[in-house]
Amino acid sequence: MREGGFLMKKRIGIVTILIVIVLAVGGFSYLQLTKNDTNTTITKQTKSKTKATKSKINLVALGDSLTQGVGDQSKNGGYVGIIKKKLASSYDVKVNTSNYGVSGDRSDQILDRLDSSKKFQNKLKSADVIVMTVGGNDLLQLLQKVVFSSSSSEITSSLKAGSKTYDKKLNQLLTQVRKYNTDAPIFLFSIYNPFYVYFAQVDSLTNSVQEWNETSKETISNYGPAYFVDINNLMSHGQYTTKEEQAKLAKDDAAANSQSKLTQKVTTKIMNESNKNLNKYISTDDNFHPNHLGYQKMSDKLLSVMKLHNSWFEK
Repeated sequence: MREGGFLMKKRIGIVTILIVIVLAVGGFSYLQLTKNDTNTTITKQTKSKTKATKSKINLVALGDSLTQGVGDQSKNGGYVGIIKKKLASSYDVKVNTSNYGVSGDRSDQILDRLDSSKKFQNKLKSADVIVMTVGGNDLLQLLQKVVFSSSSSEITSSLKAGSKTYDKKLNQLLTQVRKYNTDAPIFLFSIYNPFYVYFAQVDSLTNSVQEWNETSKETISNYGPAYFVDINNLMSHGQYTTKEEQAKLAKDDAAANSQSKLTQKVTTKIMNESNKNLNKYISTDDNFHPNHLGYQKMSDKLLSVMKLHNSWFEK
């Protein structure tokens, strides 16, 4: 009896072990299958989220002297030539560029060129990306009339009126751009103050540029997909990047200009002084336009905004 009981217990023990092994193997297989199914699901989800991208893009740049590339020592079209290389390197894509920048053009003159050029219109139709510089000459022309001779109240009222006029012209230009291309994202550069480092203490000039940019930023948002590329502080302040450096600059400028006001004569003198500029990003040829380093900084800013909004790269 004892021997039979022992054998019975032994069989039960073996059966129990076998059951445990089967359950363990089965559980492992089930977990492995579940894991494989999960991996397959994740892979499918990842693939579904990966969008097809373009192997070639057409970038059309339009605007004024900043698009033309005035001041760039490399003679390679300013930011247009630089962003072409940056995009090709960052996205492994072939980039074709068309540069419709003309020095001195106001917003209405850019519009006139677009309206009269079939080639310009056709390039816009095939654009994957549209980049613009506009407004600097509109503001400069207005400032030349008021900021050098009027009182502060007259300057403020004149600039507000001028801002409304410019906003109307910018809307007209953007409407025509969208007429020829409704889908390509537009990247609009802000304007900047090339005289800031010499007159950091002149708030009327700084505020005018800022208000002009705020108008442009609000307007461009109505023509989406469209994005504002703010280079005002970058290009106006140059290498003076901290608040301490800018405060010292304003203090030094106030002392240096204590006997003179911001006049047409003073600004002309600054622009005509060759081979020297306090702002390392501004060309010493005219002390107004970016130099090659300045255009590089502009392109870096443009690229960062384009990376945030990269629908232009998707098919």
